[in-house]
Amino acid sequence: MIFKRVGEDRPYPAHGMTQREWADVPPQQVRLDDLVTTKDQLDLAMLLDEESTFFGDLFAHVVSWRGELYLEDGLHRALRAALHQREVLHARVLVLTQEAAS
Repeated sequence: MIFKRVGEDRPYPAHGMTQREWADVPPQQVRLDDLVTTKDQLDLAMLLDEESTFFGDLFAHVVSWRGELYLEDGLHRALRAALHQREVLHARVLVLTQEAAS
């Protein structure tokens, strides 16, 4: 399996990060098999949306919450990496704490 698990939603609290705020998070390497997706399908309309990483950010967006890494945006980048036989993806990782949930 490419990912740790295929999910259908975002189980973590809303973080309210804008594209500009995401740009301040430094990218790092993340193993594909450590990621839990927040989508179970690649939606072309969503992919081509202005807020998508397809047009904007070069790096996927990952949220770290309760010991799991959730691929929030950039599923297309992760799939491309997997198709190229790569085990890692460069992503911006936002670490949410318990305080963020309150």
